[in-house]
Amino acid sequence: MKVDVILNTDESITTTAQPVTAATATAAAATTTAATTTVTAATTTFVRSSHANIFLDRFFGAFQWEEFACGCGSAFVNICVTYPIYKIIFRQMLHGVPIDSALLQLRHEGLGFLYRGMLPPLAQKTISLSIMFGVFDGTRRYLVEDYRLNDYGAKVIAGVVAGSVESILLPFERVQTLLADSKFHQYFSNTQNAFRYVVTNYGFRELYRGIEPVFWRNGLSNALFFMLREEASVRLPKRKSVSTRTAQEFIAGAVIGASISTLFYPLNVIKVSLQSDMGQVTEGSWHACKRIYRERDSRIGNFYRGCAFNTGRSFISWGIMNTAYENLKKLIRQQELAPQVQTLPMSKGK
Repeated sequence: MKVDVILNTDESITTTAQPVTAATATAAAATTTAATTTVTAATTTFVRSSHANIFLDRFFGAFQWEEFACGCGSAFVNICVTYPIYKIIFRQMLHGVPIDSALLQLRHEGLGFLYRGMLPPLAQKTISLSIMFGVFDGTRRYLVEDYRLNDYGAKVIAGVVAGSVESILLPFERVQTLLADSKFHQYFSNTQNAFRYVVTNYGFRELYRGIEPVFWRNGLSNALFFMLREEASVRLPKRKSVSTRTAQEFIAGAVIGASISTLFYPLNVIKVSLQSDMGQVTEGSWHACKRIYRERDSRIGNFYRGCAFNTGRSFISWGIMNTAYENLKKLIRQQELAPQVQTLPMSKGK
């Protein structure tokens, strides 16, 4: 009897132990699966993070500060020389008047207003050309070295990328337009006041009025400029004399810049027309184009009012910028090579 009880007890213990063992195995398997999933997810995240870091290191590593510095310096020299010419062109764009009427307007306003509004283009152009040259060179270098992209394709893509990045600086052009337009003289007295007035009354979005024609202008003109500039530097003869080399750099930059500026001049006319309003519903670029066409006697040639003077200004402006850029770049290279040249005699003496 006692033996039977003991056997029955053992059987019950054994029977009871079986489900416990199965449950434990299931739990262990679930834990292992969860751990494996966690490890896999962590590994995937780590790999993605590593790839992202490699991309950022490679992409931003292709950028060189010298390109940004040379672009900034060349823009500063250019704006100080050509801003009064811009004021004349602006009045022709806005009012569709001949050059003598534009000059009469500025003379009537006086010398105190001649350089009014120069700070926005000075800030905008120095940053813009810094981005233009720096982003173009870095993007092109990255595409060619890492993706082995065709050089022409890399130039086009890099030019469009640089132009697109430049478009974020549109608020400077927006405020410049408001300060240069005589009908807004009573609203604000300087750049800071204009920014505050626009943002306070109409919001940040108002600063980006007219971004569509600017986006197209920047992307396409940058791509074309750098392609032609690279071709000119390769195909033109190498000058030994400093004066002839400087003259060649000026003429090459001037001809390319003036040609591109003339080609995309109607986009600037549309931009100025869109930005001459404030607080109203933004008009589409195509609607603005048709409206300007009707307002100017339905003649395409009237889109180019002020273009001749603009071509002359662009000729001078891009000639100055290209020459200043090349000379600043040579100066930086000489400064970088100077320590290496000084160490050569010491190493020979040793």
